[in-house]
Amino acid sequence: MHTGFIVIGILAIVYYLFICYYTRKWNSTFAGFWIVFAVFNFLLAAIVHFSPRWLQYILLTLNFIAYFVFFAVQVIICSAMLTLPPKKLDVIIVLGAQVRGKKITNSLKRRLDRGIAYLKENPETRVVVSGGQGKGEDVTEAFAMAQYLVSHGIAEEQISLEEKSRNTYENLKYSALLVDSMDDRIGIVSNNFHIYRSLLLGRQIGYTRLYGIAAGCNPILFLNYMVREFFAVMRMYLTKE
Repeated sequence: MHTGFIVIGILAIVYYLFICYYTRKWNSTFAGFWIVFAVFNFLLAAIVHFSPRWLQYILLTLNFIAYFVFFAVQVIICSAMLTLPPKKLDVIIVLGAQVRGKKITNSLKRRLDRGIAYLKENPETRVVVSGGQGKGEDVTEAFAMAQYLVSHGIAEEQISLEEKSRNTYENLKYSALLVDSMDDRIGIVSNNFHIYRSLLLGRQIGYTRLYGIAAGCNPILFLNYMVREFFAVMRMYLTKE
């Protein structure tokens, strides 16, 4: 029984090292989870191996429940990212992500490119770019996003900037001030793994007709993002915020 935990632990370490090699960093966002997860599985393997049969069954049952919950939430997250938005939305909100200096990062570029594709198919739709200025950023995320949109053929008068927000909740809260009505048909543009939680937050804020517009993400980091998103969604379920 304990062999499976050892294998999972080894795979977690391999994935962590792969992330480090790919990003050239030891402390990429959430990457440390995989080391903690590996140690947890090695400890669990030792406990199961040396425990009486009744305790083994309890530990394995708890482990099964944890994995069941994990995969159930993942199915919900994936269902949101696979839903196609309707045409001719009133507004789309492109959620901000890190800018390095003035440079658009990969995740943000994917969001913007997805937004551009939608706007070119639906030129009557307005766009709100949302994101304030954080550490290591020379301009607000919204400013950098607007510049990128204009450079790719989106008219300036079609774009509104929300430049105060620091997280997804604030993105949506402050962007609500730039739409005509919370009852408008509004699309949220973000990376695929982030769509479900963004829709949940938007409905909590008061948007009534929300649609996800999923951009891609880095395939190498997709698993890392999905596991991180699981914990973010569970926190929302448990704290209601």
